[in-house]
Order: sequence, then structure tokens, then C-alpha cells
Amino acid sequence: MLSLDGQSLQIEDIKKALYEKGKISVSATSLKKVEESRKAVEQIVAEGRVVYGINTGFGKFSDVLIDKEDVEELQQHLIHSHACGVGEPFPEIVSRAMILLRINALLKGYSGVRPRLVQQLLDLLNANIHPVVPQQGSLGASGDLAPLAHLALTVMGEGEVFYKKEIVPASTALMKENMEPLTLTAKEGLALINGTQAMTAMGVVAYIEAENAAYYADFISSITIEGLRGIMDAFDEDIHRARGYHEQSEVAARVRNYLQDSRLTTKQGELRVQDAYSIRCIPQVHGATWQTLHYVKDKLEIEINAATDNPLIFNGKVISGGNFHGQPIALAMDFMKIAIAEIGNISERRVERLVNPQLNDLPPFLSPEPGLQSGAMIMQYTAASLVSENKTLAHPASVDSIPSSANQEDHVSMGTIAARHVYQIIKNTRKVLAIEAICAMEAVEHRGVEHMASSTYKFLTKARKFIPPITKDRMFSKDIEDMDHWLRDTPFQYRKVTS
Repeated sequence: MLSLDGQSLQIEDIKKALYEKGKISVSATSLKKVEESRKAVEQIVAEGRVVYGINTGFGKFSDVLIDKEDVEELQQHLIHSHACGVGEPFPEIVSRAMILLRINALLKGYSGVRPRLVQQLLDLLNANIHPVVPQQGSLGASGDLAPLAHLALTVMGEGEVFYKKEIVPASTALMKENMEPLTLTAKEGLALINGTQAMTAMGVVAYIEAENAAYYADFISSITIEGLRGIMDAFDEDIHRARGYHEQSEVAARVRNYLQDSRLTTKQGELRVQDAYSIRCIPQVHGATWQTLHYVKDKLEIEINAATDNPLIFNGKVISGGNFHGQPIALAMDFMKIAIAEIGNISERRVERLVNPQLNDLPPFLSPEPGLQSGAMIMQYTAASLVSENKTLAHPASVDSIPSSANQEDHVSMGTIAARHVYQIIKNTRKVLAIEAICAMEAVEHRGVEHMASSTYKFLTKARKFIPPITKDRMFSKDIEDMDHWLRDTPFQYRKVTS
């Protein structure tokens, strides 16, 4: 069982909580911290001291004092007014991650909420009640206000939720699970929405899928090397050690490992002296993406254990600051966009080398009857379209900022846009990798599967159960989607190798 404490959550823990859906608990020590910070809020309300977010308005209304008897109503108005999200909802898995991350942030004990609110969120998580959260509407500072307001509605028994593979009113799901809606009290509405949990949840799910796709990229490119009778000298350990990038050396070591017993690869000068860059530079290009993924993982693992609401409470001292600003995640997501787009770019170039008769000695476009049948010709078009779309999505969201709240909030991160766009880039890139895998399998079958490496042959054998060889033109859209889903849903069982 995963126990949340606000301090030690890692991406591997989140992966289990999202995809295995075991029961989640919270640390008793952390709940005591929550209780202590709550006492400070209650004392402020009782004494009538003016503190932002507890008994004042929000944003430009921060100078408006709220009467003691209206403090609860203030929180209800806050959630209702801020639930302005539009567009398609985030995937349910992202919604689940938002609840998990919001609990973890509250458990740090700086937010001033009641333990009862933490328990309500935990009950939602363990009952698999996940809010329907529209994707569009967040500026990424003051946190993800609009998306998290939709999460807060669920706590109150309002809005819609994913429940047992359906979208139903939150009140219906809570009733079926014998849960009561919660009335938010002082500070609690603000504590729920003033944070980066939407962009971070989307970022974590994107990272998990990106990491898996990157391992598959290393592996699928190895099948392409066999299909094109690539030169293995370019993957020699010495050449990569000379450059000095650890990730580059790791990619080269993985490719050597996958192809160690292949009889389809060649040596320098055997068929040609050098391969094209899309083959020869796989370790350099893929390795640079792995460097980026390591950077992104580091930033995400800081953020998932961070206090990102405002104000924060430290031993009774209440301080307004800017931890809700999503710039660190915005930059990380933009960096990941570029890195994953490049995996797609170089994969599409390998597809071109597999299908273009001017660049190889395989049947033109891997067609069973060149001319009469087009074979994989239009698959390359699709790959080219996807990587072109990625180039527009890869434009950094974080370089933009639009002032809000009458210029009180005059610089924002747009981090949630970056996280949404990187997820689309990952989906597009995985489809490009699916196309490369389909074409590479055709190429190695033309060469002779009996000469393949044992690891790549094992992959081909599994894939052929749902992707038949191209013996006749057919609607290849289904093949691409089926391979894409397999790459998405099958964790890559890589073997770690020393570089």
C-alpha cells in the first residue's frame, strides 16, 4: 500500500497508484502537521485578523475584508466562480493523478485545511471517483485555478465525475459510495485550487508514456538497422566514451545489446563505409532526448512533493508568496516537447530510408507488387504529417504571458498548455514509431528473419500476432493504431546494460 506523507512521493509510486489502483493511505505524522496548521487558520478567523485568502477576497479583491460569518460562503463562491474550464476533459488517469498530488501537497502541513478535507480526497481516490476536468482555461499561475476548481467541485458533491467507466454527476457517485459532500470552510477552497497539480499531473502521465516510448525508440531503431543492414561500428563503445555523454553511451550499449547476435548487421566497408545520420547518429540523438527526460523527471519529482498554494502557514506565521507559479514545470514541459518531437523526426527519416527505393535495395515502398500495389508509401506520408504537426506543437508555451486579475497577476507560466501539448506530441511520436516498426518488420522479413537477433525476432513474433505481413494492400490505419496501442499499453521490458 502506498502511504503519502507529502515528502517522498516518486514517479514510480505514482505509476503504481495510477495503473494498479491499489489502496492509498496517508501518514499519521503528516496528518498531525495538517491539524496544527489548521489551528492557525481557526485562530485567525476567531481573532478577526486580516489575512489573504482566509478572510479577504482573491486576486485584485485581496484588499476586500470578508466578515467572519461569510468566510464559509466565500469558499463556495470561490470554487463556483473559478470552475470556468472548457474543452475536452483531461484523460481520467490524469484526473486521478491530480487528486493524488493534491493530497500529497496538503499533507506537507502548510495549507491550513482540516484533516477531514484530506480524508475526503483520499476517499475519492480509493473509491475511484475522478473529477471530469476540462483541459483548457489555466494560465499556470496562480496555479491551475480553473482545472482544480473542477476537482474541488467533486469534494462538494457537485460537477461531474468518471465513475465505473461512465461520466455521472458527482452527487450520484458519492451517494453510491456512501460518501457525504463536504462543505468547505475558511482557506480550504483556496488551498484546493491554488497549486500546480493539473500541469504536474499531466506532466507526470506524459513523462511515464514518454519514457516508455523512448525505450521503444531505441529498440525499434535496432530492427531498422537490421532491415537496412546497418553498420555497427558507429555504436562502438570507444566512440561514445570519447564524447562523454552518459545517456549517449547507454543508447549505444542498448543497441549493441539488442543486436549482439544478429547476422543482418554489417561492418564498416563490408557493404558501405558509412550509414546516413538517422542510423549512425541514433545514440547521439536519442541520448540527448534521454538527457532531457532525466531533467524533466528531476523537476517533476521536486514539484510533486512541493507546497504550491498561497498563502502558506509556518508555525502560525502566514506568508503570501508565489509558489503557485508554474514556471519550473512550464519550462520542463517545453523542453520535453522538443526532445520527444526529435525522436519522431529521426524515426520518420528512418521510415523514409526503409521505403525509398533510391536509398535501399528493398522492394520499392516495401510493396508486394510495386506499381500495382503501393505498399507502405502512404504510411511515410502519415509519419511526415505527424512530425510536421509536432513542430507546431513544440513551440514553447512558456515564452507567452497574458496579465490577469486587473494586472495583479501580471506574469503567468502557461505551464498547463505546455503539458497538454507535450502529451499530444508523445501520442503523435508513438504513432511514428509504430509506422517505423511496421516498415522495419517488413524489411527484416525480406532479408530473412532467421538472421535476426534473438531479441528483435522475439518482438517480431509477438507483433505478427496482430500485424500481419504486407502481402496485399489493405487499410493500414488499423495496423498503425494497433501497433500504437501495443507500444502504449505494454511496458518495455528493457535490459539495463553498462555503457
